[in-house]
Amino acid sequence: MRRPAAVLFDRDDTLVEDVPYNGDPERVRLMPGAREALRLLRARRIPVGVVSNQSGIGRGLLSEADLRAVNARVEALLGPLDAWLHCPHLPGDGCGCRKPSPGLVLEAARRLGARPEECVVIGDIGADMGAASAAGARGVLVPTARTLPEEVAAAPRVCPDLLSAVRLVLRGDRRGTPS
Repeated sequence: MRRPAAVLFDRDDTLVEDVPYNGDPERVRLMPGAREALRLLRARRIPVGVVSNQSGIGRGLLSEADLRAVNARVEALLGPLDAWLHCPHLPGDGCGCRKPSPGLVLEAARRLGARPEECVVIGDIGADMGAASAAGARGVLVPTARTLPEEVAAAPRVCPDLLSAVRLVLRGDRRGTPS
């Protein structure tokens, strides 16, 4: 894996613990290794962004203001991120931005001044890997309890945790799945 021009993270269960439809900044808890992972990328001046499905907005369970407050809390804990993109649509809406569609990844790459094929997407489910693939980006899966076995089997690269994923990306490892 060559050095990326940008690294794009899923938010929930990748950077922060998943709290379904979270609109409360006080409920934000970082995933293990998140601070160190971002520190490593920033030390190498690699832009970082978030690409996140947020159907709670479309469902009326949280507002755009709630989402901004939660994202501000994430930044308070991790430091500033270079791009924040989200899809507010429901799964059946047929938009081009909801992962696994490529829209969020393509727009994040554009905002960060990178070609999609020079980006890496790190996420916890198959939709994250699907969006990476559909955009021409590289994907690294960091499974959690909700990751399906078939998503792990289909992933281009799998790492046991977030920090391992970032280290894999930074060392230019071409071996695929680390042990």
